[in-house]
Amino acid sequence: MTITQLKYALAIAEHKNFTKAAEKCFVTQPTLSTQIQKLEDELDIIIFDRGKKPIELTEVGRKIVFQARNIVNEADRIQDIVDQQKGFIGGEFRLGIIPTVMPTLLPMFLKNFIKKFPKIKLKIEELTTEEILTRISDGHLDAAIAATPLESDNIKERVLYYEPFVAYIPENHRLRENKTIEVADLDIDDMLLLEDGHCFRDGVINLCKTFKDQMDDNFQLESGSIETLIKLSNEGMGMTLLPYLHTLDVNENFSKHIRHFKEPSPAREVSIIYHKSELKMQIINALHEVISGIIRGAIAFQNVEIISPKAK
Repeated sequence: MTITQLKYALAIAEHKNFTKAAEKCFVTQPTLSTQIQKLEDELDIIIFDRGKKPIELTEVGRKIVFQARNIVNEADRIQDIVDQQKGFIGGEFRLGIIPTVMPTLLPMFLKNFIKKFPKIKLKIEELTTEEILTRISDGHLDAAIAATPLESDNIKERVLYYEPFVAYIPENHRLRENKTIEVADLDIDDMLLLEDGHCFRDGVINLCKTFKDQMDDNFQLESGSIETLIKLSNEGMGMTLLPYLHTLDVNENFSKHIRHFKEPSPAREVSIIYHKSELKMQIINALHEVISGIIRGAIAFQNVEIISPKAK
C-alpha cells in the first residue's frame, strides 16, 4: 500500500470517474486503474463499485476512503514540518470566502498579502458556509474566511474581526427619521433578506427572532446579492441590513440611507477557519496577521453583541 494509491482512491471518490480522477492526478487512466486494482488485491476487498454510473464506493470502501484521507493528511504534515523548520512560507493554498465577505474584504488585503508573501499561490473560491465546511472536512480547502462561531468538531476558528450590522433605510420608511435604531425597531416582515444558504441571512433572522417570538416565514422578497437588496430597497420594497464594511467608500446618496444601531451594536464575528489537523499553519498565520493588521484601521467598534450565523 502506498500514499500514491491512497491519493488515487481519494480522487476517484471525489470525481466518481476514473478518467476525471486520472486527469486530476496528472496520470493516465490505465496507470490509475492499475494502482487501484493493486490496492484492492492487496487488501482483498472491492473499494469501488464499477458497475454503478457514476462509480460508487462500497460499504467498506467508504471506511477505507475516510481513513485514507487521514493518512494522506498526516503524510502532508511531514512536508509541513519541514517547511516550518526551514521558515518557508509558500506553495499552493486553497482559501474559501463566504459571499458577504468576499467583495469587501478581499480587495482590502489581497494585493498587500501577495506582495508580502510572493511564494504563496493563493487559489480563492467564493463558497457558502455549508460548502466551506464540507470542503475543509474533505481536504479540498486549506482554510476559509467565514462568520463564526460554527461549533464544528473538526474545525478550528481564529477571530479576525467583529463587523457590526447596519441598517439601510429608504425614503418614506417608518424608521427614516431615526438617527439611530434599536433591535426592537426591526420587523422581519418589513425586511429584505438574502436568499436561503447565506449565513448573513440567518444572522439577520436570529437578530429579529430575539425580539419577536412569532415570525411569518413568508418574507416579502429574497435575493442572492446585497447589491440587489439595496436596489430593491431604493424602490420602496423595504429596508435591509448590511455588514458594516459594505458601507465604506460610498457616495453621499448611499450614506444618507445608513443608520447605525445603538450600542451594543449587533455584529457578526468573522474568522479564519481551518481543519483541526492544523496543516499549513505558517500560511494561516500569515493570512491572520495581514488581515488583522489591515482591518484594525477600518473597524473601530468595541461594544458589540455577537449574533450567531447558524440557522436556529
